[in-house]
Amino acid sequence: MKTLLHIFLIAFGCTCPSIAQEFARHTDDYRDKYREEFTKTPNSPLSKDDLKYLQFYAPDSTYQVKAHFERTRHNRPFGMPTYSGAQKTFVKYGVLRFKIEGRRHKLYVYRSLGLETLPQYKDYLFVPFKDKTSGKTTYGGGRYLDLKTTEIKDGSCMLDFNKAYNPYCAYSEGFNCPIPPKDNVLMISIAAGEKNFTKKH
Repeated sequence: MKTLLHIFLIAFGCTCPSIAQEFARHTDDYRDKYREEFTKTPNSPLSKDDLKYLQFYAPDSTYQVKAHFERTRHNRPFGMPTYSGAQKTFVKYGVLRFKIEGRRHKLYVYRSLGLETLPQYKDYLFVPFKDKTSGKTTYGGGRYLDLKTTEIKDGSCMLDFNKAYNPYCAYSEGFNCPIPPKDNVLMISIAAGEKNFTKKH
């Protein structure tokens, strides 16, 4: 029995660091591509020199969770307010239910009616949110997560807060950034994803 336990502990001890390292590499690769997008996107709020001011929490698999997805039906389009005062038209698409720190949480998922007509965004879903880090270590206006309809399978999907990113308004003025609805304010600290932009503007 002791021999089997010893073998198990060795295997377990060897596996855990490799899993954590692989997750960190995957997250770092994602962030490298995220930074690169700013240099390719027309009307980007950031120059190549600005990229060094982007800050992130260390990769943490605690904040990658499996979420149960429930489709919401018969929702009417509505104008989601933005920080510029304009509105963008969305429809509530569904709700994600998940656990973090042993507590149950939920976030509503939205679909942009302005983007769904574009082929490259036909599967695009939008998850704006705030949490207890908002206005402290992260942008006060909240952060965003992107999903695709194809990522939702058998009523669930992976929700990775390590991929949470700032709206353009965190970097510069003059953008119409949706304000996360009150229903999408989490009563916990999501210490994952993008942090405050450190360059003053």
